Amino acid sequence: MRDLRSLIEACAKRFDADIVGFAPVSRFSPDDAVFRVFPGTKTVIGLGFRVLRGIYRCVEEGTTYYQYTTMGVENLEETVMPMALINVANLIEEEGFEAIPQRRNQLIMAETDGTNPEVDYSDVRRGVTAENQIDFLHCAVLCGLGEESMIHSLLTKDYGPFIRYCFILTDAELEETPLVTETLCDRCGECIRACPGHALAEDGTMDTWRCAVYYNGANGSKNPFMPPEAYAELENRMDVINGTAEFDAEGAREILNDTYFYPPAKHFYRTSICGRACDRACYIHLEEKGLLGKTFRKRFRSGADWKLDTSQFETGIHETSWVISRKEPSGGTENT
Repeated sequence: MRDLRSLIEACAKRFDADIVGFAPVSRFSPDDAVFRVFPGTKTVIGLGFRVLRGIYRCVEEGTTYYQYTTMGVENLEETVMPMALINVANLIEEEGFEAIPQRRNQLIMAETDGTNPEVDYSDVRRGVTAENQIDFLHCAVLCGLGEESMIHSLLTKDYGPFIRYCFILTDAELEETPLVTETLCDRCGECIRACPGHALAEDGTMDTWRCAVYYNGANGSKNPFMPPEAYAELENRMDVINGTAEFDAEGAREILNDTYFYPPAKHFYRTSICGRACDRACYIHLEEKGLLGKTFRKRFRSGADWKLDTSQFETGIHETSWVISRKEPSGGTENT
């Protein structure tokens, strides 16, 4: 038999996968969902796709926001990743083995009280049994794509948290990829502190409704498109704008219904005004510590983060004035 593992790696990378990992069934418990999806599974193949650092650039600068949504999320999830999955699966089946592609279903979740910040909350089907849905993060770790961070995201050696991933289950027995043993996450908490809506608790758990509200841009200090009359009907409007409001799922829906300040991308996924602040803060921390394998000529952030003065919303005057200037970090040097 031809070296199927090498053929799979070459095919996956030809269709833009940046990381390819192989997990034998011995790494999974007998009751894992991979066996309910395909009882004949012998190997789980993980494919990781970097989200280009440049896609975050305009969010980092506070200028353009839809590129992350259209290119970093939708294009990867709906075009690039499916093309890689189908072509690798075709290759495997040409060799006489079965291949079952596994993509995320963004609109179903087992929880009855949460949401997916990347899509419209009204589209999400909650309480859908997850018995036959694989645990994507768990599979990514077992495939050797990376490690789990303190906020339950995947961290990879070269790209940090700037990664999306999918899988193929197959009955082909393939040589395994070693598990990642290096520790990138030092539990610094930068990801938690960076959230403009305080959606992450100190233990790393996420309030998905808070995340959705501020992912969509409810914090006036990080949304240059927010008009002076924003949330005029809300009694706690300034708390909402400052990211300190307390609200439940019903309150989150009310805020989300009034969050329309940025032109819609006219695509399936929601525009991220926060620009994944948690992931960017993590990436910046890893870059500063010199832990990323992929380096750039300049650091991702060359000075302090920017914020807008939210007092403008108290007076009704909308001025996008920068209250934190950019400056070189003390002792900082550019990566080479």
